[in-house]
Amino acid sequence: MRFKQVAAILLTALAAACSPSGGRDKGAKGAPGMGMPPPEVDVVTVAPRSLPASFEYVGQTAGSREVEVRARVTGILLARNFEEGGPVRKGQSLFTIDPAPFEAAAARAEADVAAAEARHEQARRNAARLKPLYAEKAVSQKEYDDAVSAEAISAADVKAARARLVESKLSLGYTKVEAPASGVASRSLRSEGSLISGPDVLLTTVMQIDPIWVNFGIPDREQARLQQEARAGRLMLPKRFEVQLRLADGTLYPHLGRMSFADVRIAPGTGTREARAELPNPEGALRPGQFVRVMLRGASRPNAITVPQRAVLEGPKGKFVYVVNDKNQAEPRPVEAGEWSGADWIISAGLKGGERVITDGVMKLGPGAPVRIAEKK
Repeated sequence: MRFKQVAAILLTALAAACSPSGGRDKGAKGAPGMGMPPPEVDVVTVAPRSLPASFEYVGQTAGSREVEVRARVTGILLARNFEEGGPVRKGQSLFTIDPAPFEAAAARAEADVAAAEARHEQARRNAARLKPLYAEKAVSQKEYDDAVSAEAISAADVKAARARLVESKLSLGYTKVEAPASGVASRSLRSEGSLISGPDVLLTTVMQIDPIWVNFGIPDREQARLQQEARAGRLMLPKRFEVQLRLADGTLYPHLGRMSFADVRIAPGTGTREARAELPNPEGALRPGQFVRVMLRGASRPNAITVPQRAVLEGPKGKFVYVVNDKNQAEPRPVEAGEWSGADWIISAGLKGGERVITDGVMKLGPGAPVRIAEKK
């Protein structure tokens, strides 16, 4: 009897489990997942705005003037008067060439001037004495003409002697080889005691580093893209770019400069358009030959549309975003993403002002999925 009761209880429980209601009350909800609310997402409403645009290239510093220092006279190098690699001033004596032979030549030229002046004075007195005698026919025409010619020749001899004196003094002055510009001197290429055979021997080089130049190249392809964007009105270029440098350690150089030159030619070896910037360098922090990052500033992008970087997804056909349409559904939208602006992508095509782009929650969405926009706190 007890066995039959237990069997009846089990059959009743099994029938209840297999019933359509699953043993629940008639008022209970249906299967799981039915009637769940749409996912909550964050959106940003895009709006056109003007953005500053900058461009960055690799550059190398160079002296704004690099002058070769050469002697103008031949002689023995007596002394080097500067510290190699140190700063020099314009007009500072860098080398001294033995002045003794040039001092002697200057003294000889002074004596020649004195002798020429004495001969000229004698010829002038002779011509002055013969002039009244010639008027009274006391001397011949030839004697008077010879006296006048002798005076003119002696005057010319005086000028020639004075010119040789000036030349000898110049040569004496050139025994002090001076810096033609202020800057930093390179190493000395000749040591004391060497015979310097005039201008064909390079002694050292002086590089002017304030202001300093930065040479860099703009790729031809990028130059064409910038011009195309400028013609389309998506980019406004300044008449002259403002330049800032980023040093090798990542720090920004404190002084700003200007772009001073851009070549019209494209270098065939590199495919770049050579350009140059000029920056102040009063403390001498920049030295020729440094590699830096050149940032060109001053351009702007009018009516630019930006979206956060996390809103842009990568699909089989390229980049796209999810836009909330009028039915509150997630609509995939292909876009053309250009450059970064801080933490945002600049969208060059695919979006227009006023559209709502989903920024958070995109990973749980599919095309046409209903969404619920989260309230802003």
